Amino acid sequence: MRILLALLLVLLPALPATAQPRREEPRVDPRAVLRAMEEAFTTVADRVMPSVVNVSTVPKPGVSGPQGEVPERFREFFGEEFERFFRRRPPREEPRATGSGVIVDPNGYILTNNHVIENAQEIIVRLSDARKFTARLVGRDPKTDLAVLKVDAPGPLPTAELGDSDQLRVGQWAIAIGNPFGLDRTVTVGIISATARTRVGVATYENFIQTDASINPGNSGGPLLNLDGRVIGVNTAIVAAGQGIGFSIPINMAKEVMRQLIAQGRVVRGWLGIVIQDVTDELAGSFGVRERQGVLVADVMKGGPAEAGGLKPGDVIVEFGGVPIKEVPDLQRRVAAVTPGAPVAVRVIRDRKPEVLTITLGEMPSDEPVAAAGAGEEKWGLKVEPVTGDVAQRLNLPVAGGLLVTEIVSGSPAEKSGLRPGDVILDVNRQTVGDAASLARALAALGPGDSVPIRVYRQAGGGRNEYLVLERPAGP
Repeated sequence: MRILLALLLVLLPALPATAQPRREEPRVDPRAVLRAMEEAFTTVADRVMPSVVNVSTVPKPGVSGPQGEVPERFREFFGEEFERFFRRRPPREEPRATGSGVIVDPNGYILTNNHVIENAQEIIVRLSDARKFTARLVGRDPKTDLAVLKVDAPGPLPTAELGDSDQLRVGQWAIAIGNPFGLDRTVTVGIISATARTRVGVATYENFIQTDASINPGNSGGPLLNLDGRVIGVNTAIVAAGQGIGFSIPINMAKEVMRQLIAQGRVVRGWLGIVIQDVTDELAGSFGVRERQGVLVADVMKGGPAEAGGLKPGDVIVEFGGVPIKEVPDLQRRVAAVTPGAPVAVRVIRDRKPEVLTITLGEMPSDEPVAAAGAGEEKWGLKVEPVTGDVAQRLNLPVAGGLLVTEIVSGSPAEKSGLRPGDVILDVNRQTVGDAASLARALAALGPGDSVPIRVYRQAGGGRNEYLVLERPAGP
């Protein structure tokens, strides 16, 4: 008996788990989850809708379309709907619905897009309670496509709370409210698809939030919101060729622009006085850096802050104020954000060696050409002639010196470099060339497959200096 009891004690722990009573896991009601999401969206809509306004304009005399000629640059974003919404309307004098805005101050300050109100003779704002006000333009900033309006109401107006766009994460919910195609106060929902989008082509300073929340003509100027109902962006444009690709200006950028527009009616930005371009793979090896490591200085403006600080053409700016620089938009935003008169440490690669300069920034002129176009493709068949005073005068060139390119052979290394007839070659590998012999000597030093940076003046597009890369073909 004792043996039997001992065996039972040993075997009991090994009994199958099914012999024990099962505890059921609590079930989650999927409808409750959906209702919670629904409640989150409706709460945001209820809270923010009163602060979203409809913006209408009367264009200046002789300007066609509700926004004049400005929307043309948005054609590629709005696609076929561009014509229907912006152009195919009979001439009339009454206000035309052009976009949206959001009230950000109870005293009547409204944030919207510059392209919504540009070329407007009169601006009409309609609130959610159907009240209409004639708005005053406080200031606008085409470089970011932002504008601030002001309406005078008898009492405080409902406002939207501004969030912090620096804290955004890809995948977060995004809610857009606006007036697409004149349909008042439409709510759409999506997610944050990406942040820090540049080269969209809408504004000079771009750092867009990308979202798949529907944004259409008329949504421009309306708010993009998070689940807390805080404004995280100002809706601006979509890519018509791709569904669910919309762009919104980060609210942190808009806050600073708005603050300056309200305080002084314009935006003051830092200025270096340089023409810049991206470091392509073809250019990188010539300057001793990696692709997308820094920004290449193509030209330094006479009398500007950069010249005073010792910056030279051919320098590659790799750090600005201690922050690494990868491409043109990075440097543009960093420079613009600095208060004029402030000294900034600028780290450059010069002749393949690092060097740190201290440059005191100036104030950007309103018509400042902030960037040159990229250097182009990996692109010697060419004919040149010296640029004498007579040649410069005949061709209305602002430069006297260098070599004028008169002919390019199709399929040649010169053509592949991006050189064009009419370009003026200023230097080769940072050595000035003033006649065909000096050019020939510079190019003869190249071995098969070697490449060399050349700096040219290109009159097309308003005139600018630019670096190209000329490569000697492999073989004899």
